Amino acid sequence: MLRQVTAIRYVTPLREGGSLPGVVEADDLGTYVAKFRGAGQGPKALVAEVICGELARRLELRVPPLVVLDIDPVIGRAEPDQEVQELLRNSGGANLGMDFLPGALGFDPVAHPVDPMLASRVLWFDAYVENVDRSWRNPNLLVWHRELWLIDHGASLYFHHNWPRAAAAVHRAYRGEDHVLAPHASRLAEADAELAPRVTPELLTEVLALVPEEWLTAADFDSADVAREAYLAHLSARVARTADWLPQGNAA
Repeated sequence: MLRQVTAIRYVTPLREGGSLPGVVEADDLGTYVAKFRGAGQGPKALVAEVICGELARRLELRVPPLVVLDIDPVIGRAEPDQEVQELLRNSGGANLGMDFLPGALGFDPVAHPVDPMLASRVLWFDAYVENVDRSWRNPNLLVWHRELWLIDHGASLYFHHNWPRAAAAVHRAYRGEDHVLAPHASRLAEADAELAPRVTPELLTEVLALVPEEWLTAADFDSADVAREAYLAHLSARVARTADWLPQGNAA
C-alpha cells in the first residue's frame, strides 16, 4: 500500500490546476500537494495519478513520492475561500498527496534542454497511458535539482471514463505532435524496445495493488478486485500493441 499520512493544516490553494489542488502539511512533518477526491474529476483522477505515477517510477522516470492523505474537513474552517471550504467538506477521508518539491521550477523547453533518450522515454510513457496533459501550454513537468520530474497524471487513462468502449481504446493512436518534448524525442524506437518489455502483468499487478479500494469502487465496479482485473486487462493489451499507438519517429 501507499504510505498513509494525515493532513493537519491546509496551507494554500494552487490556482494553476483545474481541480484546485492545495498545499497541506501532514503529521509526518511533510508538505504535500493534495489532490482531492471531492474535486470535479472525482476519484478516477486519483486512480490515474497512482497508476501512472507509480508505473512511471518503476520505469525509472522521476515522480514525487505519493501518499494516501487522510483529510478531516475541519482543517478548512479557517480558509476564507468558500470554494476551498466546500472542496474540503466534500473530500473527507482518503485523498492523494504528492510530495511538495520546494524551489522546483516549471519546465521551460528553451531554458531546460532535455536529453533525446529521456524525452523519448517520457513521450513513450505518455503515449501508453494516453496522457493528454503534457503540452507546451501546460507541460506538467518540474525541474528540481537539475532533474526532470513528472507531475499531474489525473487526465491520463481516459478510457476508464467509458468502460463499455474501453476495448476499442486499446489500439487508439496517440497524437504526439502537441507533446512538449516531441521536438526532442528522436529515439522513440529505442525507448519502445527498452520500456515495453518491462511493463509486464506482474509489474502492473504490483502497481494496481497500491490504489485504495474505495477509489476503485466509487463509480463502475462492485469490488476492487474486479476493477483491478479490468485495468490489468486493458493496460496489458495496450502495451502488447505499441505499433498501433506509438508516434512514428520524431513526433514533431
